[in-house]
Amino acid sequence: METRFTILADAPALYKALGAVTAALGASALPAGLKHLIDLRVSQINGCVFCIGKHSDEALRDGDRADRVAALPNWADSSLFTPDERAALAWAEALTRSESGRVDDLLPELGRHFSREQIAALTMAVATINAWNRVGIAQFREAVSAAA
Repeated sequence: METRFTILADAPALYKALGAVTAALGASALPAGLKHLIDLRVSQINGCVFCIGKHSDEALRDGDRADRVAALPNWADSSLFTPDERAALAWAEALTRSESGRVDDLLPELGRHFSREQIAALTMAVATINAWNRVGIAQFREAVSAAA
């Protein structure tokens, strides 16, 4: 994968600030396994090849199963995902695709599975991985997959 430029070298304070948000999410009320699924699914939608590889590896390393990682693009039609995961994935997809009309529809279901603190952390996780995806796409020259 060819690097076009490196934000860490060219704008280190900005890169580190985004990294600090990511670190804070790691200490949040959001379960780590769920964060891996969110990071991977959003990266699939955005077509960031670098991030897809990174988050697939992280999910598997931290104990998720290969069949679940493979099924993630079709999570809505799969029985492999829990109700909590399904609610979070629907939320992540709606925010990533800027489907503001779906937010009000999804929030009650999300509230059945997560606390307000977890919903806030989930929302920030979606926003943060979307930012990292844009960084990855900008920095790395690699064929990007179509939105899944």
